[in-house]
Amino acid sequence: MSLQSTTMEPRFEEEPDEPEEPSQPAPDGRGAATGLVPTVGLPSREWEYSTQVLSLAQVVDGVTLVKVLQEAAADGWELASVIDGGEKRVILMRRPKRMTRESRRVGFAPPTNN
Repeated sequence: MSLQSTTMEPRFEEEPDEPEEPSQPAPDGRGAATGLVPTVGLPSREWEYSTQVLSLAQVVDGVTLVKVLQEAAADGWELASVIDGGEKRVILMRRPKRMTRESRRVGFAPPTNN
């Protein structure tokens, strides 16, 4: 019985063993996620918009614009943009579109009969 020794080249962590290829495409048509990088999609969110027309004087008086924005914020609206309309300014507000199944619950749930 004789032992033979073979020499191996030094290996570093940066060198991959084999080239990584996506195994099978995902059902949505994109390649399968490999490694430690997660696949993150953008949230699907639709917006509904509202506008309010104010004069230039109302925008700069320091009271009217604040009042309009506070009232809108109470209903879930947020300021998206202020659009220049010459003598007037259009206040563009948005909020996430509410689903028909989403309801606002107030108080406690009704008792269940056991």
